[in-house]
Amino acid sequence: MTNEKFYSSESQVFWTCKALLDGRTISHKTEIREVRGWRLGAIIHRLRHHYGWPIQAEYRGPQNVAHYSLKAEIDRAALRFPRSASALGDDGRAQ
Repeated sequence: MTNEKFYSSESQVFWTCKALLDGRTISHKTEIREVRGWRLGAIIHRLRHHYGWPIQAEYRGPQNVAHYSLKAEIDRAALRFPRSASALGDDGRAQ
C-alpha cells in the first residue's frame, strides 16, 4: 500500500471532514458508532486551528456534549484539507 492510498482512505479525519461537508452535525458518540473513533475533539481542534475550518460547537445535555457542524454558507472552495481527506477537496463535494 502506498502513502497516497493510505492518506486518501476512509480514516477518522476523512470521515469527520466528509460528515461536516455533508452538512451533518456530529458528536463523539456519532464517531464511536460509525467509525469506532475516539479523537473527534482533537480532529476538530486541528481542522479549526491548523486548517482554518469554520466549525461551530453546540453543547447539549447535562454532560455538555459537544455537537460540531460547519457554519452556514461556507466557501467550500476555500477550505484547506488534511492529507487523509484531500480527495474531498478535489471538486468541493463529498464523494
